[in-house]
Amino acid sequence: MSSPSRSPSRFRALRHRNFRLWMLGKLISDLGTWMQRTAQDWLVLVVLTHRSGLAVGITSALQFLPMLLLSAHAGVLADRWPKRRVLALTQSTMGVAALMLGLLVVTHTARLWSVFGCAALLGLGAAFDNPTRQALISELVPRSDVLSAIGMNSTTANLTRLVGPGLAGLVIARWGTGPAFLSNAGSFLAALLALALMNGALIQTVPRPPAARGQVRAGLLYVARRPDLLLVFALTAVVATFGLNYQLTNALMTTGAFHQGPEAYGLLGSMIAVGSLSGALTGASRERPRLTLLIGATLAFGSIVTFSAAAPSYSLFAILLVPTGFASITFLNSANGSVQMSTLPHMRSRVLALYVAVRQGTTPIGAPLVGWMGSALGARSAVLVGGITALAAGIGALVLLRAAPQLHHGYHAAIRAQEMTGTVEAD
Repeated sequence: MSSPSRSPSRFRALRHRNFRLWMLGKLISDLGTWMQRTAQDWLVLVVLTHRSGLAVGITSALQFLPMLLLSAHAGVLADRWPKRRVLALTQSTMGVAALMLGLLVVTHTARLWSVFGCAALLGLGAAFDNPTRQALISELVPRSDVLSAIGMNSTTANLTRLVGPGLAGLVIARWGTGPAFLSNAGSFLAALLALALMNGALIQTVPRPPAARGQVRAGLLYVARRPDLLLVFALTAVVATFGLNYQLTNALMTTGAFHQGPEAYGLLGSMIAVGSLSGALTGASRERPRLTLLIGATLAFGSIVTFSAAAPSYSLFAILLVPTGFASITFLNSANGSVQMSTLPHMRSRVLALYVAVRQGTTPIGAPLVGWMGSALGARSAVLVGGITALAAGIGALVLLRAAPQLHHGYHAAIRAQEMTGTVEAD
């Protein structure tokens, strides 16, 4: 087994051709995705309803509900089938959903129920896309470059998050929401082209498990027997449910607390991306995730969000979104890296699918609740609950880690075992 590279370069994953292709295709696709997310919330909040936070929350819930229901089965599919083939199907499905919604809007036939339907179809594609895409990263680069690849993946996502919402705000102000959806539909072609151009011989696949009953259960048991992973999952569930609803809370704060328009709403998404991009670039230089960093990021995120709920002006709220983005992406990258690098290769897709279900599948619970709070109690209450719950979760995790040091030791033992095993070259 060759020794892993110790290059400190945060960009070292870009040495690999297949990874470069995927990042380029994903860059374009994610730009369209952020335009759609911004336009979809604005369409529901302002065009189809009279600032109904609950309606926006229901739209988000329908989009993420398939992830909660299907991600575990999607992980089994990703373990058993070629990931490029699965991604070609999921990317096409999401492109069709965006195209349908765009055509409905530009022909002035969009109704709230049709937005709900398109959001659910988009979520269906994403339920199978996300765990497969996460697992593919580990196959496009050697193990020594996995954290760099995760960091670069986040960098790409946040570059588009930096540009996408602001661009969507300009498009909405000038032409309405329809062109934003159509742009997203076209952007999926870039990801499909990247998949087609990859060199299959360079993909570092792991042996596929045979078809058998109980594979979802096996993934659940694997996580249940790993207290360190349970801690990661629990923190992710709390923060994702109440704190990672930026599109919703930013829309509520823009219209409800500060009485601004679509350009101001789009700018808030870009401000989060400034911090997220910085956090992603910082995280790309790390070679090993740490539980202490994960907990520290949780506490920092909760503190900043709690303070931002009381921001007296739009400008201060926008500025506070920069450190919010930094803390949130540090948290998410730490959680993702912890799952990726401490899980057995033949279980990785299933465990990542469960992680995705926790991270994004909690939105059907959190988004309607946060949206209702924003409508009934005010936008600031919706932001505040995210900060307080993250703080409570971080404090609880810190106390648990100090009371049970075996969690920390077991976690690092799992990572070292993966580094020492002969299967790492196939990761």
